[in-house]
Amino acid sequence: MELNDLDQLVKKIYVVNIPNEDVVVVNKSPLEMIGKGRQGAVFRLSDDIVVKVYGDPEDCEREYYAMSLGQHTDLLPKIYKKGKNYIAMEMVRGIDLREYLQSQPLTEQLSQKIIDMLITFKEIGYERIDHHKRQIYLQEDLSLKVIDVGRTVWRDRVYPYPRKLLNSLGEDYKAIFLSHVQKLAPQLYEEWQHYIQMEEIAKELTQELLQEKINRKKLKKIYEKLTTTVNPEIYQQSVENLFFKIFKEEWVRIMLARGMDPDELIEKIKEAGIEISSEEDLLPIPDSIDEPIAKKAWKKKKKKKDKEKNRTSKKKKEADNKDKKSKKEKKKKK
Repeated sequence: MELNDLDQLVKKIYVVNIPNEDVVVVNKSPLEMIGKGRQGAVFRLSDDIVVKVYGDPEDCEREYYAMSLGQHTDLLPKIYKKGKNYIAMEMVRGIDLREYLQSQPLTEQLSQKIIDMLITFKEIGYERIDHHKRQIYLQEDLSLKVIDVGRTVWRDRVYPYPRKLLNSLGEDYKAIFLSHVQKLAPQLYEEWQHYIQMEEIAKELTQELLQEKINRKKLKKIYEKLTTTVNPEIYQQSVENLFFKIFKEEWVRIMLARGMDPDELIEKIKEAGIEISSEEDLLPIPDSIDEPIAKKAWKKKKKKKDKEKNRTSKKKKEADNKDKKSKKEKKKKK
């Protein structure tokens, strides 16, 4: 099939985003669907080219921009054509890192390739250089290719070390990879270890913040550890970003166990005197959930609650006025 036919073919493919789930696809085209995720579905156009069709055109724009930044490298699929809600790109072959490590060891050579990948992503301008191991493919020539890079750009919060990648490796391979980083790039290892320690402190902070009675002395002591720095501006922003990441994750776990409504927790935080720049930044959303969609749903729910609250307040005011009017009329009759 020709690239020129793509616009007509894609018109026969319907992709709908579903909150917290993979997209729903209705395919009336002759193209074979070979996979789908939270943002779109992938179809085989030829032996070497695939088409990714998105439910939301904004997701398409975002990934196209991210892929364009790295077209001069060998790390990303080559782009052949872009439409309003689709991108035609090179088919990525090989085996993803998750499958590879199920039967093969993590060598120093492979760790070096991963470090080089992270450096390249930083150099080309990605705000987030963190990827899950299932998004990294090992090619026949032992080079790496990465898919699903849309969320590397246009980020509100950027975390200071590749947390998702490290955690996706599992405890054993994480330890092996970090030992390789320590040997190959000791300065980078020290920085990552620092942020890993900060993460543990952030968890402690979260536990304190969620206590009914806050131990302010202990909180201050822990917080002082977070503010020790060489470069205050960069460090403060990095730690704040990391803290909010852990806060959201810990909040999900604790709130689910307690059955508390997120709005109630926001009020508790405000009562404790903690400033919140944006309430939606504190939403309990883990990495497995599509964050923009979840926030949109939460804001819609909050708006509905506010309307109901205003309606109730209005009815109460009307009832009070009616009662006052009735009392005045009785007083006049007397």
